[in-house]
Amino acid sequence: MNETTQTLEKDHFVLYMVLAAIALVGTILAVKMSETEKFAPIKQQLSEEIQQMNIRIINEREVSQ
Repeated sequence: MNETTQTLEKDHFVLYMVLAAIALVGTILAVKMSETEKFAPIKQQLSEEIQQMNIRIINEREVSQ
């Protein structure tokens, strides 16, 4: 009977570990999604600045030729 009790405890332990891992992964994904939304305007601004810098370089090359 003692072996049966230990087996049941191990099964519950594995279940708890799986649930904890799923909760941890869910939390990490939630944080990553909020970071993506938070930094989206900054990424857009950086891409606009890069486009503006490229236009200046192209214009300078056309003027010098």
